[in-house]
Amino acid sequence: MARNTDVYLISGGFRQMINPVASILGIPQENIFANQLLFGSSGEFLGFDANEPTSRSGGKATAVQQIRKVKGYKALVMIGDGATDLEARKPGCANLFICYAGVQHRESVAAKANWLVFSFTDLITALD
Repeated sequence: MARNTDVYLISGGFRQMINPVASILGIPQENIFANQLLFGSSGEFLGFDANEPTSRSGGKATAVQQIRKVKGYKALVMIGDGATDLEARKPGCANLFICYAGVQHRESVAAKANWLVFSFTDLITALD
């Protein structure tokens, strides 16, 4: 069954590391929310882009709210493994939070999730 599903990457990590993964996965740049390191013309580190929502506390929830507002999604699911991912479950954000514990199982996050999975294969199978 074909689905029209948009995928976003929302990370506290850096775009310089996330962009190659997004490219392999076919995720467009406009669907990435991540910190951007800034460098000068001589390559010196200047800091990071403070305009990115993920550059501050509560940033993943802010990114999800922005996505929902711009796109008008009726249903939005967040998949993550940490407390900052779980923040995106607050009202006006994600309808459903799936805790992915295949790398790190954080019991405090899993306990508040709608669904706990240990394998992406299990997740994909259940969604099909």
